[in-house]
Amino acid sequence: MTAITPASPNSRQAAAWNGSVGTHWATHHDRYDTMLSGVNDALFEAAAIGAGDRVLDIGCGSGVTTRIAARRAAHGHAVGVDISAPLIDRARASTASDGITNAAYERADAQVHAFPAAGYDVAISRGGVMFFADHTAAFTNIGRALRPGGRLVFVCPQPVDQDTEESRTLGLFAKLLAQEEDGREASPQPVPPDDAADAAAARTAMASLSDPARIHEVLTAYEDVRVSPVPVQAVWGATPADAVDFILSRTPGRTVGGRKRASLEELFRPHATERGVRMRAGVWLVTAVRPA
Repeated sequence: MTAITPASPNSRQAAAWNGSVGTHWATHHDRYDTMLSGVNDALFEAAAIGAGDRVLDIGCGSGVTTRIAARRAAHGHAVGVDISAPLIDRARASTASDGITNAAYERADAQVHAFPAAGYDVAISRGGVMFFADHTAAFTNIGRALRPGGRLVFVCPQPVDQDTEESRTLGLFAKLLAQEEDGREASPQPVPPDDAADAAAARTAMASLSDPARIHEVLTAYEDVRVSPVPVQAVWGATPADAVDFILSRTPGRTVGGRKRASLEELFRPHATERGVRMRAGVWLVTAVRPA
């Protein structure tokens, strides 16, 4: 395990993902995994994991993608890496419960961790590579872990100002949440300073690779870099009320009155289906190859 200290290059993200942000993701891992499940097919089709492959999963979170990779690499193995202790603990518990024996996890900072040189055939990530302080250094380090000709495949968010169902609805949600019942601007509810800092750090980093030009810029250690748009449906809850509960839970102590809550739920009603509240969104699918 890489020692993660206040002097580590990603110490701000380590604080967030070992604090309130990581705890929320670990507690609600099923919700987040369902929300992100729409990208799995595109990610694993591009990764083309073979039965004997050695797979590295960067920012593995609760380990769902690591477990999928391990099942595909039935005669190989998969290693999930994440900076978050709560999520690594969750990943290990779920993997043991599923009886998967060819998946392992390390709590480490992938930007600086000493991976075995050329130890993997493919590196994947489902939204876990946006949080590095130095993306070029991080991807170069990950590249050293790939064998010559090894593949890098990841998905990351498109710009938040993209005109999608998800961006429009969440934008309206935030605007309505900031208003009093009578339409005046609401006074901010107190949030513990550390929690506010954690949320801000994660939110800022989430958009760090939303520009395709930036993605090409940081993947200088690779060749055949391709960035492709992938439409997805994000699942925000079982019902409109459930979706509101989930979003409010991401700000501990956040409460709303009955009228406002009804208005918030109404925003999600057009997107309610028998399979949950589903909204069209988009991600980038990025593929690259370590030079042979």
